[in-house]
Amino acid sequence: MLLLFAVRLVRTGIERSYGASFKRVMTGQRSVAGASAVGMVLALVLQSSAAVALLTAGFATSGALGFGTGLAIVLGGDLGSALIILVLSADLDWLVPVLLAVGGWLFVKTETKKLRQAGRILMGVALILISLQFLRDAMAPIRESTFLPVISEYLARDYITAFLVGCALAFLMHSSVAAILMCVTLVQVGALPFAAGLSLVFGANLGSAFIPVWLTRGMALPARRIVFSNLVMRGIWAIIALFATNLLLDTNVLSAEHSGQSLVIAHIAFNASMVLLALPFCNWLQIPVERYWPDETSASEPPVPSRPPTALDPSNIGTPTQALSSLKRELLRMTELVEAMFHPVMTLYQSGEKGAIRSVQDLDQEVNDCLAHIRGFVAGIPSDLMDKECRNMAREMLEYAVRLETAGDVVAARLMVLAGNLNKADATFSDEGWLELQQMHETILANIKLASNVLISDDLESARMLNMEKTEIKHAERRSRKRHFKRLQSGMAESLASSDIHLETLRAFRDFNSNIAAVATPILYANGQLLETRLIEEMSSSKKTPS
Repeated sequence: MLLLFAVRLVRTGIERSYGASFKRVMTGQRSVAGASAVGMVLALVLQSSAAVALLTAGFATSGALGFGTGLAIVLGGDLGSALIILVLSADLDWLVPVLLAVGGWLFVKTETKKLRQAGRILMGVALILISLQFLRDAMAPIRESTFLPVISEYLARDYITAFLVGCALAFLMHSSVAAILMCVTLVQVGALPFAAGLSLVFGANLGSAFIPVWLTRGMALPARRIVFSNLVMRGIWAIIALFATNLLLDTNVLSAEHSGQSLVIAHIAFNASMVLLALPFCNWLQIPVERYWPDETSASEPPVPSRPPTALDPSNIGTPTQALSSLKRELLRMTELVEAMFHPVMTLYQSGEKGAIRSVQDLDQEVNDCLAHIRGFVAGIPSDLMDKECRNMAREMLEYAVRLETAGDVVAARLMVLAGNLNKADATFSDEGWLELQQMHETILANIKLASNVLISDDLESARMLNMEKTEIKHAERRSRKRHFKRLQSGMAESLASSDIHLETLRAFRDFNSNIAAVATPILYANGQLLETRLIEEMSSSKKTPS
């Protein structure tokens, strides 16, 4: 359990630091080789091929990733998770105190988001190493038992059973890294012979491919095609490798003494050969897979009813709980509209397409309508229906609706105008400036998702995280502005031509994010997590100014 927790701790730190940039990195690849390399790197940092497969499935569902590119990313992710085992299985116990000390200090003593998450990652790696040492220590008495040699010999002799055990182990642990690290540790301490460990590892490779298939079972067809194709190819190659090693290799080779690192190298060789063999067929496989698993025909489906204009019905307010739930539904709808307005901002900065800009601005009227519905609904609630606490909650929801409407105005009246002006002036941003704006845009999109979760759950930890992200956006705006001024001082022509638009965009991004993050404020105040003011309210008499 410590091993599983530590792997998740590292993945959480990486996702919170760089998760907003994953989409741009993953969808920007033009070749299957580049996509495979991206998948490998992502798996190295996330320490999970399943996490890479889930990210790929999500982007495939939205249409941002094609079949061939997505399959190449998943294949590269499997190779990346194999490479991280090479690092974690080495003798790094001496590094544990350093990782704990540095990671703990960064997480506890620093306020910068990325430094805090770097501390989380370092502590996670340290806990992985500690859990592996615990596992080795726990196996010491079992190694001397009478039943272990019987089981070990049976698994070495019956490689099919060992293969199935490895497959089940990886699926049940939901982590191929954790499962294979366990197999490697068992071989290292002599609890299992190399032959049994090899069959377990081949099975774990197949079991790890089942994980994304199971987790994406409710997703759209494009996502399921990618992970299912990976399962089929990985299953075929794992079975071939299992029989090839156990039937073709000399018995003396398999029964000889091997270190745990030999098992890691065999695991890497399996995944590397898998990538080399499958990569040329990633794009070609799309046609047979779609033919075998075609899109569902829409002719047999009933017509989709039109979306209602509002989730609120002033004539049916219901109980206080029902009224507050209806307000949350309408606020969630309003948040989705604002997200739809903000999402294409960077694309429109590049294209300047007038029709698309007008479409985004037209959505602002729908946001305004939502605010009008919420205002009318709250005003129509009888004063005797709700107690003081419910009335306060309704008022806070109305205040957040005003903030959402203001956020929509920021997009429609400021960002869309700036996109049009950028196109009219035929100006461009510097590469550094464009990357800074992209990163802020990606982070704010992630914050909108987080704000929706806070709105639904009222979770204190999520509210704290959203408030910290608000501060991080302020810092990002300040850093980008300073870098922009440095580029101006260096005489960079691109920065000079787009200077006003760059600075106004930074300010608009910050204002938009502040309005979105306002949903966290009532929760933090109610739990005593915010101060009324950051000013010192009482000063010593020696420092008071004379009247």
